[in-house]
Amino acid sequence: MPELPEVETVVRGLREPLVGRRIVGVRFGKTDFIDDPIALGERLPGSKIARVERYGKFVTLALEPLESAQSEFYFFIHLGMTGQLISRSPYEPVAAHTHAFVELDDGRELRYTDIRRFGRMLLVAESEKEKFNGKLGRDPLEISEKDFIAEFSGRRARVKALLLDQSVLRGMGNIYTDESLWRARIHPARLAANLSTPQLKALYRAMRQVLLTAIRMRGSSISDYLDAEGLPGAYQSRHRVYGRASKPCPRCGAAIRRIVVAGRGTYFCPRCQMAPRNKKRS
Repeated sequence: MPELPEVETVVRGLREPLVGRRIVGVRFGKTDFIDDPIALGERLPGSKIARVERYGKFVTLALEPLESAQSEFYFFIHLGMTGQLISRSPYEPVAAHTHAFVELDDGRELRYTDIRRFGRMLLVAESEKEKFNGKLGRDPLEISEKDFIAEFSGRRARVKALLLDQSVLRGMGNIYTDESLWRARIHPARLAANLSTPQLKALYRAMRQVLLTAIRMRGSSISDYLDAEGLPGAYQSRHRVYGRASKPCPRCGAAIRRIVVAGRGTYFCPRCQMAPRNKKRS
């Protein structure tokens, strides 16, 4: 599933071709991933794309309506597991499983392709934006170290589960959670309440470093992910534990292990990331 670095890369790639353009038409194939396809078909044409932003794992188009008296509204697009957003000339070949076409006033199209259709599209009114955003937590690249520590301290939940919880941190996913925990030398099954302040500081710094480096390298392409130009990312070459079961840890040489934490396949180094010890009964 595209995570924060992949979505941020897509957003940055879409800003130049989309900002300032007016939407002149919309066409759909499959619509089971769209909350209200009729509303999209009625409201998108005529609107102007004011901004392209990322909100968690959502690509967000801020739209100015054709009638200036109306309020700005927002087109939220979640890429799911296999979704791709690409700006293309209408004369270029259409990839299989392309289910949405947003026609622009310069003749280009914003195309949404999704093999498994686990993505999501919806419109959010200005009056509903705060309510929609309130369901998601803080952005990992915007939260301060102080607030991060406060959010995690005392929580009786496994640290990996908290990192993946979108109501705590919006945008984190399996890849960058495992990589951040490895860099911070923290076992993914540790309870957040049992982590010291220095450990939480190390995790905060590791998370930011991993995410910023991944964005700089345009994300990780493991299966289907391509950026807005149809190109793969490169950060998968920097993965230290994710997807590397049985391979040597780059730091200590121990064999990387795979377990299940918070219902997700989890990769870690058993030597660098010591497992939590159960207290013996007296």
